[in-house]
Amino acid sequence: MRVLVTGAGGYIGSVLVPMLIKKGYSVLAIDRFFFGRDKLPPQNGHLEVVEEDIRFFEKEFLKDIDAVIDLAALSNDPAGELDPVKTWSINYLGRFRVATLSKLMGVKRYILPSSCSVYGFQDDVVDESSSTNPLTTYARANLKAEKDILNLADDSFTVVILRQATVYGLSPRMRFDLAINGMVRGFFKNGKIPILRDGSQWRPFVHVRDTSSAMIKALEAPAKVVNTEIFNVGSEEQNYQIFDLAKRVAEAIGIPFEYEWYGLPDHRSYRVNFAKIKEKLGFEPQYNAEKGAVEIWEALQSGKADPDDPKTITVEWYKSLLKEGTMI
Repeated sequence: MRVLVTGAGGYIGSVLVPMLIKKGYSVLAIDRFFFGRDKLPPQNGHLEVVEEDIRFFEKEFLKDIDAVIDLAALSNDPAGELDPVKTWSINYLGRFRVATLSKLMGVKRYILPSSCSVYGFQDDVVDESSSTNPLTTYARANLKAEKDILNLADDSFTVVILRQATVYGLSPRMRFDLAINGMVRGFFKNGKIPILRDGSQWRPFVHVRDTSSAMIKALEAPAKVVNTEIFNVGSEEQNYQIFDLAKRVAEAIGIPFEYEWYGLPDHRSYRVNFAKIKEKLGFEPQYNAEKGAVEIWEALQSGKADPDDPKTITVEWYKSLLKEGTMI
């Protein structure tokens, strides 16, 4: 099977692509490589790497493609607010274009990795049938993409939506602007964990390798099981309040719990039910926050991960690219 992965050089893509190749898939990796082309394995008989923009690439790239995993997006809320028009043009219009062209070119399956951020603020535990409440440009663009792309599904074009919990863990394209990753970096650099005010907010989490595994399960499941379905990706055990999560991270890496507040109070707070993906796809995460924190801590100690690499803070790197005149 030949799979096209957009955003292949990103935080998740650079983990997913080698996992797909290891399972025997042939991969066409598309990205603009704002964070470097070296995050992917060398091209070989199982991997073709192309520098293209999902808003403009020729539909011929989709010829002989069996499935698409559409990861390309301006990721996270701060990056999404940097230029809301660009966010809509990529995260919604770009992905809707990819899905539309995929159907036109005979692709059989399209997987949209979306985000649990579409739930925004919720008092109760939410599942896939719950009302959404997107509070940011990033979340609103994700939700619009979900709705319009689902309308493309039919018996010959399977569409699957994966609402990912907040991702963490080690990646070739490392990010330290994600909660658990940033906490570990804060301990490593300053001996204090940075906590976004006021720490009482709930958030679900999933490891980058686990969410990649969920994408592969969505790729391999029978169409009748996944077509037009939305799946939350994560586990009930990893619904954490941020302040308690910080304590867990400190204990896991064996550091005294010292912290410092940053930012304005976070208005996003949601707990998520993940029973559906466990029941229908047999998905169970292999990592938890503690295991992920130790993995990152050891990578920082060994020098495998660089806490001062400017590319690991997404919004700041985008700002530097814009300052240099790069068109995003």
